[in-house]
Amino acid sequence: MDVMPLLLLVAGSAAIAGAARRTPVPAPLLLVAVGLLVSYVPGVPDYTLDPEIVLPLVLPPLLYKEGTESSYLDLRANMRPVALLSVGYVLFATFVVGWAAYLIVPGLPLPAALALGAVVAPTDAVAAAAIARRVGLPSRLTTILQGESLLNDATAITAYRVAVAAAVGEGASWAHGIGEFLLAAFGGVIVGVLLMVPIHWLRTHLKEPLLQNTLSLLIPFVAYSVAEQFHASGVLAVVVVALYLGHRAWEVDFATRLQEEAVWRMVAFVLESAVFALIGLQLPVVLKGLGAYQGIDAAWYAFALFLVVVAARFVWIYPATFLPRLLFRRIREREDNPTWRSPAVTAWAAMRGVVSLAIAFSIPLTVHGGAPFPQRNLILFLTFTTVIGTLVVQGFSLAPLIRLMKFPARDAQAETLAEANAQAQASRAAEARLDELLSDDRNDLPPPLADRLRTVLERRRNAVWERLGQTNPVTGESVDDTYRRLSREMISAERTVFVRLRDHRYIDDEMLRTLLRRLDLEEAAAYREAE
Repeated sequence: MDVMPLLLLVAGSAAIAGAARRTPVPAPLLLVAVGLLVSYVPGVPDYTLDPEIVLPLVLPPLLYKEGTESSYLDLRANMRPVALLSVGYVLFATFVVGWAAYLIVPGLPLPAALALGAVVAPTDAVAAAAIARRVGLPSRLTTILQGESLLNDATAITAYRVAVAAAVGEGASWAHGIGEFLLAAFGGVIVGVLLMVPIHWLRTHLKEPLLQNTLSLLIPFVAYSVAEQFHASGVLAVVVVALYLGHRAWEVDFATRLQEEAVWRMVAFVLESAVFALIGLQLPVVLKGLGAYQGIDAAWYAFALFLVVVAARFVWIYPATFLPRLLFRRIREREDNPTWRSPAVTAWAAMRGVVSLAIAFSIPLTVHGGAPFPQRNLILFLTFTTVIGTLVVQGFSLAPLIRLMKFPARDAQAETLAEANAQAQASRAAEARLDELLSDDRNDLPPPLADRLRTVLERRRNAVWERLGQTNPVTGESVDDTYRRLSREMISAERTVFVRLRDHRYIDDEMLRTLLRRLDLEEAAAYREAE
């Protein structure tokens, strides 16, 4: 097996994603654009997206990472719009886009057209999260888009399986389709619920951070494969486990959390970068098999389908936003009245991604009887153009649209005040606990050490309040910012001395690593506070 193409893909995509951080362009969009350009550079190998790798090996860790960073409480508070998008919209888009493709493309059977509709129906979790964070969407819209993209893959994959079964001649009925959907949905949730508690128990009882992080890397694959063994939704199983573990992450010890964050940031960075680069690199692979569909016809089908996908989103979003308020007084009483702007952004922020392409590539080559699957290559092409169209057209225009809508900016002052109040309450509890402990003779400490504990607690309590105060007229820093900067400078000076002592053989390398790790933890704490 030649690993050089894989190494080139990972290294090249990582370099492009790193460069994107220095530009106003979100990394997914730049990766796709560069992938499209590189795909026709002479000597670049063909990269064929393998669904047997993407669906069970790439999708679970990406979903798990996004799930652990999502808010279970926010998702629960917005479950109605999330469910309307992740289930209702996906089924609606499957039928609308499928029927439109059936009417637009001559000779495309309806079951195959519905399979195409299911393929392009789900929005992409990684693209939605990356672009929403980059362009500064309001927090509620971000929660809805993330929740939709986490859960909609299960609906789309189930709809796809039913449509493909009908297309290949397995005689799938409406009852069969509904039954398969219920099995996938409820089965995935049940598997996730059954796994999440024992996995969390194991995470909290393993005392070695390396073992805990090894378990963390295995969790998404275990949840996905167990659910798939029972013909349930592996996607939902992963999301349920991830939401639970993210909600209870505070119960895991600090060393595991520090390592786990670094590990998953690296894993997600590599996978996301490679995935979006792969999307762009699929162009030669897709075009090779178009056959009779070339030139103007293929371009017209792609353009028409893209318009249908975009229009269907708007057709669903506005009634789904306003009808529940008209029908149910309780919703009107509990929620603020939405304007037309939020549904418009929600409708436009619907990029498709690698899941759609992976599902499309998994379409069987033949139907029962050995005949070729009808217009399979055209379905691949239309999926590819829809993914590229949404990522490029909607992705690049989303930030200007949000600026045009003039959403109110986040109230940084109010957020800092809430943080300061929370820290004050926690500090009072910690101070009371310290007084209680020091009153016990078993915890007797010399006064300087006891004062040091109180000083650290007081600085942590005052740090947030100082961000609300005046800044240094020369540097523009708050008092706390200056404190952290000077602290890091002192740590850097200590580090330089330790290295010099090692170089002069006054201490050995093992002692140097011990001393440096102690400084690294202190600097990490200062860095996290600065973030």
